[in-house]
Amino acid sequence: MNIRTVHVPVPDGAALATDVCLPGGARPRPAVVIRTPYGRDAHRAELRSWAAHGFAALAQDVRGRHGSPGEWRPYEEHEGPDGTASIAWVRAQPWSDGKVVAAGASYAAYCALAAALGGTGGGLRQDGRPGGAHRDGGPDAVIAAVPALGLVETAREPGGPERLWARAGWWAAHGDRRDSDPDALNRAVADDPGLLEHLPITRLPERLAEPLGRDLPSWSRLWAAHERGLLVAAGAAARLPLLAVGGTRDPFADDTVALWHGWGGPARLLLGPWGHRLTADPDAPPRARVNLGALYVRWARAALAGALEPTRRGVIALGDTGRWHRTPGTAAALDPSSPGGPEAARSWPFGSPTGLRLLHGAEFTADPGRPVRSDDLTTPAGGPPDRCLFLSPPLPRPLDLAGAAVAHLDVTADTPSADWAVRLTALDPSGRADPLAFGIVRRADPPGRAADVTVPLGTLGRRLPAGTRLRAEVAGHHFPAHARNPHTGEDPVTATRLVPSRRTVNPRGGALHLPVVARRRYVEPAPEICR
Repeated sequence: MNIRTVHVPVPDGAALATDVCLPGGARPRPAVVIRTPYGRDAHRAELRSWAAHGFAALAQDVRGRHGSPGEWRPYEEHEGPDGTASIAWVRAQPWSDGKVVAAGASYAAYCALAAALGGTGGGLRQDGRPGGAHRDGGPDAVIAAVPALGLVETAREPGGPERLWARAGWWAAHGDRRDSDPDALNRAVADDPGLLEHLPITRLPERLAEPLGRDLPSWSRLWAAHERGLLVAAGAAARLPLLAVGGTRDPFADDTVALWHGWGGPARLLLGPWGHRLTADPDAPPRARVNLGALYVRWARAALAGALEPTRRGVIALGDTGRWHRTPGTAAALDPSSPGGPEAARSWPFGSPTGLRLLHGAEFTADPGRPVRSDDLTTPAGGPPDRCLFLSPPLPRPLDLAGAAVAHLDVTADTPSADWAVRLTALDPSGRADPLAFGIVRRADPPGRAADVTVPLGTLGRRLPAGTRLRAEVAGHHFPAHARNPHTGEDPVTATRLVPSRRTVNPRGGALHLPVVARRRYVEPAPEICR
């Protein structure tokens, strides 16, 4: 099928480069619109696939990227109006039957949602009202995969710490330029292994200027934003159907779940064993693989036909087993502490021989000069402890996990600000380590005063074989994935001075709570999502 490039006008007179692929035949068709900063050329196979299934398919470069004119300003006010103008243009074409699905992954998912909600950079129109569907020029349905919901959602964890490596990598690859260079940060770090250790973080663009060959003037704006959850809140007023697709290994999985759970119209959640690229483990068996393209087409047809039940439904994969578990559409579905859900919140008390026994580090030093690293799963065998370490007995039988995990800690820090990072690792009988869950929160408790700290560990979908042991690490840093807390009370983004923090973990004052599937209800994902 032939793809042609057109330039779609938007309200301020700019014309955005758009690839169009039409199915055969003369009758009007529904359309799928993808707006992306990552290059419309990358979607040509996807456009042909949609067209082969009877949809007019369009991929558009957002303003200031690749073939589209203007200034590239991520997450600012132009994405909503540009999206609704593009959808209005589609509806005016003779090949359009008026029905439009806005689709996209990562930033492109944000673009789809901004168009659906009449959004500005905060997810709302300039007058503060959430948008609607067709009546406001938006789409009739939305497919939002691994959605990157805004500056704050991508830059900071819900608990506060900054996602340093991911944001530095994204800005080096895509920020303040018309095209992309995905390996830019990796090359810069190869030349300067201590690149991200330099302070302050706000001056990172100065150190990147030479290897990148350009400035990053928008870097400071990233860290100036602090209000999160605006798009999720706006979604509560939506009435159009949503398909939210995510991966339990994606850093934005919890945002995907929150979007689905808060959506006002028919909402479906597909949470697979994937990372941000939605790719399966190459060693996964065939039964664990899902044809997302075919599922999207099936769901879009049902959504546009009004055939979806007006409810909230979802499925979550149990790792790479090929088994999928139905998630009821309530908060209890994914919250292990909710009393009414079908999942049992099994607890592993810290400091218990039948739960998680203390190995070492009930007292440790969190030194930002020698932080616990996010890219190293090994734990030190000796020396002064830099973390608190717990280990469970081997599991007597297989364990299915589907939902949210959380750790409750009884801890003390001697500094006015402290990050508490919990990393949960599954150890097979041979000792091989497999990351299972992670969470980090920032606290400002009075120095020396014990505090009850809750650390959300994300949404899990896994089957743990019999013989698996759980290893829990409690640390003060998770670098370079997250910026180092300087422990002085200063903003880690602007701080230039780092001091160590003495930590105490009460080994009998907390517990790990995991969402154990008490009643197995395996389903096939496509029929469950598309009804």
